[in-house]
Amino acid sequence: MFSKYLPKIIYLFLVISLASCTPDGPEMTFPGAEWEWMTDAAEYGWSEEGLQDARDLTNELHTSAVMIIHNGKVVDAWGDLEYKYRCHSLRKSFLSALYGIHIENGTISLDATMEDLGIDDNEALSELEKQATVQMLLQARSGIYHPALFETAAMTAAKPERHSVAPGELYHYNNWDFNALGTIYEQETGEAIHQSFMDRIAIPIGMQDYVPEDGSYVTGEESQHAAYPFVLSTRDLARFGHLFLNDGVWNGERVLPEGWVEESTAVHSVLVEERPDRGGYGYMWWVEVDGQHFGSVDRVPEGTYTARGARGHVLAVVPNLDLVFVHRTNTAVSGQRTTYDDIGRVFKLVVNSLNR
Repeated sequence: MFSKYLPKIIYLFLVISLASCTPDGPEMTFPGAEWEWMTDAAEYGWSEEGLQDARDLTNELHTSAVMIIHNGKVVDAWGDLEYKYRCHSLRKSFLSALYGIHIENGTISLDATMEDLGIDDNEALSELEKQATVQMLLQARSGIYHPALFETAAMTAAKPERHSVAPGELYHYNNWDFNALGTIYEQETGEAIHQSFMDRIAIPIGMQDYVPEDGSYVTGEESQHAAYPFVLSTRDLARFGHLFLNDGVWNGERVLPEGWVEESTAVHSVLVEERPDRGGYGYMWWVEVDGQHFGSVDRVPEGTYTARGARGHVLAVVPNLDLVFVHRTNTAVSGQRTTYDDIGRVFKLVVNSLNR
């Protein structure tokens, strides 16, 4: 009955099969035990000359490692990718990811106030300050300018006067918010941050180097709320970026709740006027606004967002290009520092190396 149609059916099957086997670019992949390198990056539109320009620029800086990932494969990398560098404020984006898991399962509520959670500090919070919510802390909009641990002298000096604004009224990058979020996380979940990162993120995405002992706490007289530093290798940080690039899914398995990547990297505060080198702020992520994200770069691709750590640490995710970019500086060595402007210059050379 169907014999007369068989040649046409076979022809259509072959056309569809051949079309599916001829991608315009590399298919999205996920690293196994090791990252896979592109055998010929030029085949997928990468300029070897442009990548060399990026490498040459880092030779003039205090760059310790760079890693460039496109569609899940290494385009290029240099420096010590296994060494566990200090992360500084990258820690905040790690905690933001963990929050997504527990907000989804109902353990933590974005609307919970400091009063609801019993959060206070050495210099007692006012009744108004206690109305700040978890969401406001994630956005750095708590209005709580209590002394905080693990902040630089410049951060302390820039802090607004205590009780000068109401919760939610003003964005200000504030370690009190970020450290108190650590306290809240451990109090509400019963999980230690660094072990939780291991169990809920590092193991599911196959981080090669991280162990919970790579985390520590900073305590002191300034505040009841400890900081929670990490050290992490460049190749593991790239995996974290690739997880976000893929909306919290790793090789078909959902690690972060659906919608959390979009929510946490959305623009919750626009900073272009006062901080054109940042753009905007999400939930402990820096986010591009109108192309603004690095002061040294006229325009970055729309949708770019970054996690940043002091003196030379940047994880950039560029969804429109399926790109992850990592820059590290060994800040354990005295005097080693790379500015965000200089990292932006490297980033621009990398992006411009992709002919799209």
